[in-house]
Amino acid sequence: MHARCLKGELLTQRIGRTPLLRLERLPRRSGVGPDVQVLGKAEWFNPGGSVKDRAALRIVEDARREGRLRPGMTLLDATSGNTGIAYAMIGAAWGFPVTLVVPASIGDERRRILQAYGAHLIFSDPYEGTDGAIRMARELAAREPDRYFYADQYSNPSNWLAHYEGTGVEILEQTAGEVTHLVAGLGTTGTMMGTGRRLKEANPDVVLVGVQPDDAFHGLEGLKHLPTAMVPAIYDPSLVDRMELVNTDEAFAMARQLAREEGLFVGPSAAAAIVSAIRVARELRSGVVVAILPDSGVKYLSTQLWQ
Repeated sequence: MHARCLKGELLTQRIGRTPLLRLERLPRRSGVGPDVQVLGKAEWFNPGGSVKDRAALRIVEDARREGRLRPGMTLLDATSGNTGIAYAMIGAAWGFPVTLVVPASIGDERRRILQAYGAHLIFSDPYEGTDGAIRMARELAAREPDRYFYADQYSNPSNWLAHYEGTGVEILEQTAGEVTHLVAGLGTTGTMMGTGRRLKEANPDVVLVGVQPDDAFHGLEGLKHLPTAMVPAIYDPSLVDRMELVNTDEAFAMARQLAREEGLFVGPSAAAAIVSAIRVARELRSGVVVAILPDSGVKYLSTQLWQ
């Protein structure tokens, strides 16, 4: 028994299989009918603290298997925080260096977590957001192709495949196939593309609801205002059945409400997903609405969200 305990598990084996939590009071107080369930996929239970652990792991595994990430190479990507944290965690566990291009406006918590894992950070123009970070990462990768494996999460099919083979399957199992609506924020769009495709294969009537900020200048970290942003190459707009626009103030208010009424301490993109899920659920007589909750509120304590 002692030897078995010493062997332990690989850190990355704990990625996935996150719980699906039912919201109890908030839906009823918001006018949602008794035959409609609103469920949240609690992705902060991943070891890196977010849904991005799934994509980062698949990207790294595929790159190593295909010889694109070889010994001596450095993983390079642009990130607003969560995917970078996942890369840095996996790099520390598996022994490869990680360089990340991040907007200089990145929050203190995410910056410190990345540094704690030993990632090398390059800061891009804060006013250009993740688009500026992407452009800088592409320039670095083109300049030194033998040094860097450019993970390119916004264009890499391994991103959405992680959710097709993981998140989507889990939701079908956890709802016994009764899910009627999926609500997911659009950033890299990998979560929606992969999970949505898997759910549609199981039941073409499942409604896929995309969530994005209502303005180019917003505080919903991790989400893109697609009309004014670089659209990820992996994004297929024809897959999304309905688009919900959420403003920063209502998402922040929902985050505070979730903490106080449901005991769920979530980040702004998760709160935006719940805003949208409640809108959808109010229109239904019956159904199972599943919202992806990308991370907790821990990384946003120094932001305006909690001030």
